[in-house]
Amino acid sequence: MTAASRAGFRDAAASLTPPAVAQFLAAHDWELETRQERIKEIWRSPEAEGRHVERIMLPLATEYVDYRQRFTDTLTALGHIHDWDAAELLERIAATRADLFHVRLDQPMTDGTIPFQQAESTLQALLKLLKAAATSAAAPGHSHRGRRPAAVSDFLEDGVRLGHTKRGSFVFTVVTRLGEPVPIAAESGQPAFPRRVMETLAHGLETTKRLASAWDEAMLAEAADQGLSAAMVEAVEDMVQPDSLRSMDLSFDWAVAEPKPSVGLAPILLDRDTKAGLPRVRERLVRQEEPPRRETVVGVVKALAREDSVPGAPGEEVATVTLMAEIGGRTRSVHVTLAGQDHQWAIEAYSLKVPLTVSGDLAFERRAWRLTGDVQVDPSFLRYLSAAQQGESAAVDSDSSVE
Repeated sequence: MTAASRAGFRDAAASLTPPAVAQFLAAHDWELETRQERIKEIWRSPEAEGRHVERIMLPLATEYVDYRQRFTDTLTALGHIHDWDAAELLERIAATRADLFHVRLDQPMTDGTIPFQQAESTLQALLKLLKAAATSAAAPGHSHRGRRPAAVSDFLEDGVRLGHTKRGSFVFTVVTRLGEPVPIAAESGQPAFPRRVMETLAHGLETTKRLASAWDEAMLAEAADQGLSAAMVEAVEDMVQPDSLRSMDLSFDWAVAEPKPSVGLAPILLDRDTKAGLPRVRERLVRQEEPPRRETVVGVVKALAREDSVPGAPGEEVATVTLMAEIGGRTRSVHVTLAGQDHQWAIEAYSLKVPLTVSGDLAFERRAWRLTGDVQVDPSFLRYLSAAQQGESAAVDSDSSVE
């Protein structure tokens, strides 16, 4: 064994505990032969044809001076028995009471790395993905806006971790810890919350793949009831955004100490064809979750595109105005058609680089947020600025005349 391999198992020993290893052994049919309370355990491997029975000593006395060395020896022996390196052994033991979610990015890589900004955006998208799944698991039908159940923040704070990357293509590993075994509450009949989150995530991702590949209106309504949300699809869109990405593989390794769910049993491949169908899925979910509503939007004018005259405003100048405003806690582009004096107010707001206030029926249509219906511009702030500027100009003229 090389020094690097030994160092890997030494690092694993610093991350694991004897109870975690004991749970792993028991879950894989090893037999506990003897146990000295708080000192050590002797475990025997399961009998199999063509395979020798192996025994290992698992140290329990963590206060002993040589504990770390003995524990490293145990992990090294387990790695040798199963033909696993330290990273794979660590993952296998962690998976005993943890669900693993793997995100594999398939793209050209000369040295096994990805751009730093892509890694950062992928991590942010993963957080958004888990937040959406946790919200749906905690409160089915939640709008994914505003205040969320406390279980969501608790889960994101303590229940989920970023694990080691796998060898091969670049892989993010998300580890959801299930905690100690507890009886399922008879009145709820539900598994632990972290498992419910991962089941919701798996169901949502499988349905996203199917809807993006072949549209099914009935499936959409059913999927939304079971946890699929626009926030989840948007997170997936964020992850597949890079042009260099050929495909993204999503897969689950379910904790061996708990019954496997009925979802997430096969890898989910999102290729470029799937990517093309994601915006339609998200748009339909947004329209379902957020039907048109009367809103007052305050945003900076980023663009004005002149249009032909519209009915009701013959001869007047008309433009589609793009505002950068906060919608649902995130900065979005909001499009609104303005004519006549309202159009002039938009031009003035653009020139002064100040916010414009517009009210209308806000809806997500044709892959964009739009204000329609009875659109009204509130020019009070612009009038105030205009009056203030005129006052300053008059004061300057007065000073000049006095001189």
